[in-house]
Amino acid sequence: MKKIVTFIVMFLLSLSFKAQTGAKIEFKEQEIDYGNVSKSSDNGVRYFEFTNTGDAPLIIKNVQSTCGCTIPSFSKEAVAPGGSGKIEVKYNMAPGPIRKSIMVESNAVNTEGGLISLKIKGTVN
Repeated sequence: MKKIVTFIVMFLLSLSFKAQTGAKIEFKEQEIDYGNVSKSSDNGVRYFEFTNTGDAPLIIKNVQSTCGCTIPSFSKEAVAPGGSGKIEVKYNMAPGPIRKSIMVESNAVNTEGGLISLKIKGTVN
């Protein structure tokens, strides 16, 4: 009986240690509100800032938008633990409401499947 209890305790401890290691991504904000903006005075560029709060290098593998009107760009360089970076998003400023999603794929262990969704919203006059 002692062997079984010891085995279970060791197994649970190994799971908790594993869950705490790796790259972790924390965004300053996951939604950016453009507000009411004018196409003539706004270039449509915004930034999602993030920090690697884990203990391994963070690698952004891919960033995709839900449509061609929103163009994301990002660095393919690894972000060291404690380091930060940003993802640039450029909306084409077509008049009307803005409701778009940007999917970020990384090696972060604190996101489901390494994926996290970011959003932009607002209105272009």
